[in-house]
Amino acid sequence: MHEVITLQLGQQSNYLATHFWNAQESYFTYSEDEQSPVNHDIHWRPGLGVDGTETFMPRTVIYDLKGGFGSLKKINALYEASDEGQAQGIWNGPTVVHRQQPIGQSAYLQSLDAGSEPPELTTDTVRYWSDFNRIFFHPKSIIQLNEFELNSTIQPFEKWTTGQDLFSSLDKEHDLVDRDVRPFAEEADMMQGIQVFASFDDAWGGFASEYLERLRDEYGKTDIWVWGLQDSFAGVPRDKRLQRLTNKAKTMTEMYKYASLVVPVTLPSPLGSNISLDASSNWHTSALLASAIETVTLPSRLRTGFHNDTYSGIASLLNQTGKQSIAGLQMSVPREGALSNLIDARQRQDAQDADTVMEDASDDEASTSLRLDLDFTPTDQLDFHSRQQNGSHQPRIFSQIQTIRSSSAEHQQRKMLDPEEEAERLRRRNPNKPLTRQYHSSLAFPLLDSFPRIFRDENGNKLGGRADITASLTTDASVSARLKLLRTTVLRSIGVEDREVLGSELADMADEYHEGWDSGSDEGDDD
Repeated sequence: MHEVITLQLGQQSNYLATHFWNAQESYFTYSEDEQSPVNHDIHWRPGLGVDGTETFMPRTVIYDLKGGFGSLKKINALYEASDEGQAQGIWNGPTVVHRQQPIGQSAYLQSLDAGSEPPELTTDTVRYWSDFNRIFFHPKSIIQLNEFELNSTIQPFEKWTTGQDLFSSLDKEHDLVDRDVRPFAEEADMMQGIQVFASFDDAWGGFASEYLERLRDEYGKTDIWVWGLQDSFAGVPRDKRLQRLTNKAKTMTEMYKYASLVVPVTLPSPLGSNISLDASSNWHTSALLASAIETVTLPSRLRTGFHNDTYSGIASLLNQTGKQSIAGLQMSVPREGALSNLIDARQRQDAQDADTVMEDASDDEASTSLRLDLDFTPTDQLDFHSRQQNGSHQPRIFSQIQTIRSSSAEHQQRKMLDPEEEAERLRRRNPNKPLTRQYHSSLAFPLLDSFPRIFRDENGNKLGGRADITASLTTDASVSARLKLLRTTVLRSIGVEDREVLGSELADMADEYHEGWDSGSDEGDDD
């Protein structure tokens, strides 16, 4: 079935994943003569509820700190307390129970439970990620870490080593992979991969790094994708920014060793006229991130056809050398006519690839034609300011996959090459040009009542119902410059014992993305 297991590590990740799961739930069909284009068995597991009815719940493990789950309970309407499977303590003496005041359900959740029309969500009414969660989770999916409390000023969960130490202590006691991941893995017939949502620039980076090493030990041949979230630097003191970048540098070097694909993401800047959101709201920012991630991974969930793929297939295309596992995420919400331009650009690129002696299209032109409006790649700059480009120069693109969602007629006219034609195209492609692949789907991204209305049309009106989104994953030479900048920034702030190792690892990673790697020439090395 090519199942995917998801790990959600921390508050930021759970906001993003909640939008992801709400979207997956919306693809279910309930008519016998209607089939969803999405294969639900990939991300959902069958089960039996307390009353014996069949259930379908996400194949996910959710970690958060004490207080991070809001009103979400481990036990829900589909499972009784006896299903928790928690070990009983050995203490036989008297006990005293201290209970905190429970967090009340939002009006939105109350209306969902009652089957009534839910009120419109706002940034004021969404206090936790569970306030807009539309689905039930299996009790085994909910893991609260009581050692730390959300947003604590007394014991903040900020330093990389704090997360590393927490994982080590918990794993020594429970064997987290065996307890939390293995039950879902054993249910899978043919697991295609594990996707991990984790913030990179706080203590969750250390926790995730240790977790990933254990996952790679247990599932050596399984593709592991990591979506690394990085918070905005707006309003953050300089010393805190430096600590976050140091956390990220340590996380990146560890993820690079074990992950099949690593995609660092943050809120794009600028957003453009067709995006309007509150940057201080996790509900808003995670919605934009989720729309891009859900779109670019859509081929891994589609039923059989030319436009579906696996985590392994996509990662292999992006990582041609085996050492370019860091990719960038981009997205566009196309306006009228924009989809035609994207398709025409791909067709022009195919024509250039077919003629290996053709030299009149510049590298900058080829690169620009493959770039989308919103770039989620963090800049890794210590000083907070907008993204800067090196003049008009665009870095060389090595590989890119694009997912285009559209139900329009122009989409229907685009036929993806069958495997033999695709192999022929790759054989005769110009090695100096990007290796690209497009996936098309008529399944638009759902704009649910749990999703903030952040998208705008040509007239500035809020979009509702659905959105035709295009998203891409790209490996390009800009990774080298960012890793070198990150190395220069953080080395002066860490201890001597770690400086040499971390600096060497970052330098080695940067060398894998040098612009001239595929042609053997000095092309791209500007004066």
